Amino acid sequence: MRSGYFKQGYGELVVLTDSPAVKGWTAALLLVMALAPFVLGNFLLSHLTIILFTTVGALGLMVLTGFTGLISLGHVGFLMLGGYAYAIAVTRWGLPPEIALVLSAVLPALFGLIVGIPSLRLHGLYLAITTLAFAHIVSAAILAGGELTGGGSGIMVERPVVLGMDLSSDRAFYWFCLAVCALTVLLVLNLRRSYVGRALVAVRDNDIAARTMGISLVHYKLLAFLISAALTGLAGGLMAIYMSFVSVEGYPFLLSIEALAIVIVGGIGSVLGAVLGTVFIVTLPEVFASLMSFLGGRLAETMTTSAHEVKTILYGIAIIAFLRFDPRGLRGIWHDLRHTWVHWPLRY
Repeated sequence: MRSGYFKQGYGELVVLTDSPAVKGWTAALLLVMALAPFVLGNFLLSHLTIILFTTVGALGLMVLTGFTGLISLGHVGFLMLGGYAYAIAVTRWGLPPEIALVLSAVLPALFGLIVGIPSLRLHGLYLAITTLAFAHIVSAAILAGGELTGGGSGIMVERPVVLGMDLSSDRAFYWFCLAVCALTVLLVLNLRRSYVGRALVAVRDNDIAARTMGISLVHYKLLAFLISAALTGLAGGLMAIYMSFVSVEGYPFLLSIEALAIVIVGGIGSVLGAVLGTVFIVTLPEVFASLMSFLGGRLAETMTTSAHEVKTILYGIAIIAFLRFDPRGLRGIWHDLRHTWVHWPLRY
């Protein structure tokens, strides 16, 4: 049993972890995730794949809302841009899939800079409405894009070969998403403990005090939008590959609510919270569907006839419940459990 943590230098304060146990459990988790395709069926493997690329997008929103405190309801616009950027680059322009994936992050990042300009003067609800308007503008522009975007018909996308890896099989695509997700988590963790991450948190906590300390609000707010849009666009590109088809209907507004629910349920400002929130929110409708199927009768048809409405209700209930009973989210609950385990039988 440990009695406390004692830091003797600045490097020890910003290190990712100094615990051998954490390193060991992390390595074990990655090993289990890598071996999962050999023991899981197609449904569970598909579900894990969705969790992986959704985590990438959730981390993008976490950088903007969790780290910087800028509320966005239009992140589905960046997701849509990423998916269409990849699809157009591969099918219309004949670019290699590696370059297309890079473009799926770069193009939304450029638009993120444009959308970030109003954040220099707008806050709270006004900024949220601005980002929501951006998502509707992107949707309308794609529908009016003619042959380039396919209009309302969408674009078919084939599974590519990326870096010599054929992603046509579900296993290969899962491993690719696992690698991208792990690198994204590592990137955001390092961003959070860097000077840039601390500046973003300072802007979130008190932008006036941050400006007084010499932190440029213009620079860091735009940087937050850029990083957030890039990660979300990359998730959109992975989603396009997974679905093998992109269309405006495939990116409903519900995805923005889902992303916001992930951030709130997982724990605002926490990378671990983004991961836990993604697992919870993505799995919640599946658990509810299994429950309805078990009960049988007319309830079994709920998730097939009214899936969109049911998901909206579930996300709303989850957001209200966590905001009311534990605003820290799943990350806070995990912290309490770990604290209880480490200090048992003492309470503190």
